[in-house]
Amino acid sequence: MSVSFQVLGQPGRDNALYVKVDTGQAQTRLLLDCGDGCPHQLGPSELREIDHLCFSHLHMDHVAGFDLFFRLNFDRIGKPNRIWVPLGGGEVIHHRFRGFTWNLVDDRQRGEWLVSEIGSGWVRSARYLAREGFRTAHAEPERTRHDHALFDGDGFTVEAVLLDHGTPSAGYIVREHPRVNVDTARLVAIGLTPGPWVRRLRGLPAAPGETVTVNGVEHPLGPLQVELLTTTPGDSIAYLTDFRMTPPTCDALAEALCGVGIVVCESQYRAADVALADAAMHSTSAEVARMATKAKIGRLILIHISDRYDATARRELLAEAQAIFANTSLPEGWE
Repeated sequence: MSVSFQVLGQPGRDNALYVKVDTGQAQTRLLLDCGDGCPHQLGPSELREIDHLCFSHLHMDHVAGFDLFFRLNFDRIGKPNRIWVPLGGGEVIHHRFRGFTWNLVDDRQRGEWLVSEIGSGWVRSARYLAREGFRTAHAEPERTRHDHALFDGDGFTVEAVLLDHGTPSAGYIVREHPRVNVDTARLVAIGLTPGPWVRRLRGLPAAPGETVTVNGVEHPLGPLQVELLTTTPGDSIAYLTDFRMTPPTCDALAEALCGVGIVVCESQYRAADVALADAAMHSTSAEVARMATKAKIGRLILIHISDRYDATARRELLAEAQAIFANTSLPEGWE
C-alpha cells in the first residue's frame, strides 16, 4: 500500500492537494480544496474518480474551481459523492449546487450528494438529489466523532483538525493503516510452509484457542501471530491551510500531527510580516517551521504563499523555515 500526493496550483495562486491511497486492490482519491485552476490539472477522467472532496473553508480561492468538478460529477452514480466542510460550509455548497438552472432534470437523474459539516465532536450531514435540482437539504442523523476522527476508508483513516481563520477552517490528516507483514525468515526457521493460512495469520487477533492448519498439522494461532508478525506505521500526510498560528494552535497541531510523515502547510507570509499574518489570520514561515519541529514530523512542504513575494522572496521565505526545520521544501517546480 502507498499514499501518493500532488500539490496543485502555482506559487502566488490558488492551491490544493490531491491524495491517492493505493491498497494494491483498490485506489481511493481525495481532493483537498478546489481552487481556481487546481482541478484542471488532474483532467476529467481523474476528477470523475474523486471519492472525497474535503474543503478547508469556503473562501473564493479554495472553491473557485468547484464548477468543473461538479459539472463532471453532478449525476454520478458509480460511486458516492462526498463533500466535507467546516461549520457553516454546507450552506455555501448548497448555493453552489443551486447556482444553475435545473429545468431539464427529472427522475432519470439518480445522482445524490452527501455534504457533511465538521463540528467539535460531531458531524452533521445533508443529502441533495439531482432529480430535485438540488433544491432540498435532506437532513441525515447527526453523528458523534471522537478526537480528530472523521471517516475510515479502504486501508486508511482521515482525521480533521479545527482551525481559526476568522471563520471555521479544517485541516485534514490522512493516515494509512499500520502495515502488518510476515517475518518470512522466521517462518522458514521454524519450519512452516507459506500457504493460504497466512492470510488468516495476518488477519484479526486470534480468538481464544483458535488454531490454523499448516501441512495437515494444527498450530495455535495466537503464538504464531506473536512470533511471525511485524507491524510498521503506514504513510501519513496532512493538509493545513488558512489559519492563524497562535501558541495554543501550535500546541494543538503539534499533538495532532505528532509523527506525521508529510505536512503540506500554508506559509502565507515571511517572518518579518507577522503583522500582516495577524491581520489576515494566516501564518508565517517561522511559525509553521516551529510547529513542525515541535510535532516531530518527517517533512514540511510550504504552500499558499502570498503573491506579494517574487521568486527571490519565496526562496528567502523557504530559507527562514529551513533554518528552524531543516527538512522543509516548496512543491516540486516552485523553486
